[in-house]
Amino acid sequence: MTENNANILIVEDSPTLAMTYREYMRSLSLPIHMAETGQKALELIEAHNPTVILLDLKLPDMDGIDILKKLNAAGSDARVIVITAHGSVTVAVEAMREGALDFLLKPFNAERIVTTVKNALELHRLSHLVEQYKGRPGKKFGRFIGDSPPMQAVYRMIEDCAPSRASVFIMGQSGTGKELCAEAIHQMGPRKSGRFVTLNCAAIPENLMESEIFGHKKGAFTGATADREGAAVAASGGTLFLDEICEMPLDLQTKLLRFIQTGQVVPVGSNTPVDVDVRFVCATNRTPWQEVEAGRFREDLYYRLHVVPIHLPPLKDRGRDILAIAQHLLKAYAAEEHKDFSQIEAAAEARLLAHSWPGNVRELGNVIQSTVVLNEGPTLTYEMLTRMMGPVISVSGNTHTNTQGGPNEGGRGDMQKSAHIGASPQSLQSTETTLPHAQAPSPATGEADIEPLSISERRLIERAVALSGGKVRKAAKKLEVNPSTLYRKIKEWDAEDA
Repeated sequence: MTENNANILIVEDSPTLAMTYREYMRSLSLPIHMAETGQKALELIEAHNPTVILLDLKLPDMDGIDILKKLNAAGSDARVIVITAHGSVTVAVEAMREGALDFLLKPFNAERIVTTVKNALELHRLSHLVEQYKGRPGKKFGRFIGDSPPMQAVYRMIEDCAPSRASVFIMGQSGTGKELCAEAIHQMGPRKSGRFVTLNCAAIPENLMESEIFGHKKGAFTGATADREGAAVAASGGTLFLDEICEMPLDLQTKLLRFIQTGQVVPVGSNTPVDVDVRFVCATNRTPWQEVEAGRFREDLYYRLHVVPIHLPPLKDRGRDILAIAQHLLKAYAAEEHKDFSQIEAAAEARLLAHSWPGNVRELGNVIQSTVVLNEGPTLTYEMLTRMMGPVISVSGNTHTNTQGGPNEGGRGDMQKSAHIGASPQSLQSTETTLPHAQAPSPATGEADIEPLSISERRLIERAVALSGGKVRKAAKKLEVNPSTLYRKIKEWDAEDA
């Protein structure tokens, strides 16, 4: 049952009291039905499937406990609040044993009954949500896979905000599924018949960004050989998803703010505004308010877009969702590569759960695809994963991981690049560290195991660049160094490797 058809049933043999309770609950703005007998109550339960039942235990034709037993036998999920003037510990215990949620003794005031009913409604909603997403591995929500508690919270946020016109700001590390979240919001909302248009603000050159969003007129600039509608016009009536919004130049942020405020866009090379009706969904792997404080993101634009924030958890925090996603990917890649993989052995599952997945789902997909391509099924084994990820080894009392196929930030084609990345500052702080396959250390035994600082520095920088999607400036910011320093070092390494 959804919140839209929630209703309340009052089972009370006194019409006066029943109407009093109904008036008490008028503020809840829910349909309320009333029954004076047990038989009438059963008929209304059958007809309306009430969310909450206020049940008097002493009825003219039967005992309220009998109704509780019938509800249990029928598997009803109604939340029952027993109301009676004949209260005793024995009666209360029996009612609770038969499934009653709460026990109220007459007389009680409006505040008490309203609070109790609100709690019952919320419990019903939460239990319905858990039942909706729990169950077998691979349970899906839109294109998401998994039913861990962090993801259930995300699903609930999506359900709550999808029917609204409010702007949504999705935050999370690269590879956590921000675009999937935006798609789910679009598909579950009233604009699903309209277009879902994605614009990656980090992938478009600054000099073309305005044209991509607002469109342009023929002759507006060199290469503009025809009129072209931008993403804003294309998404009119639907959803405009601005991915990596914090990468947008400040001057364009000003124009975007004006677009949000007026609902009009002006194509490049034109003076005529065009009315546009879009819903904004934005995403970033940064912390938006820190970008505001650093002067890289307009504060007024932040308040316009950051209306409903959704935080996507990293894969390492999603528990056994990792296995559900891995199983789904295994079957998908097996079909793609015409292999007969169908299951993952227990030791391999433990290996997957032990990894910190700094590249999140993209990295997991990289590992599973590589394993499928290079091996034969039907079972994905620990040894297969070890050849791709390296063994879990103990160094100075901590658990470390030797990873050959590090995070795939750029998609499935970045496997070779990611194989050369080393430990990031984030992973060094955790219980697991990703090390490059070419220089995986054995357990420390003495001074011979200490590697030169230059090698550690190169590994750290290469990993930071890989985790930043190959963007040196972004990696420099994360490492808190000048980009010129990284460019100089990379040039030196290229010369050495030549």
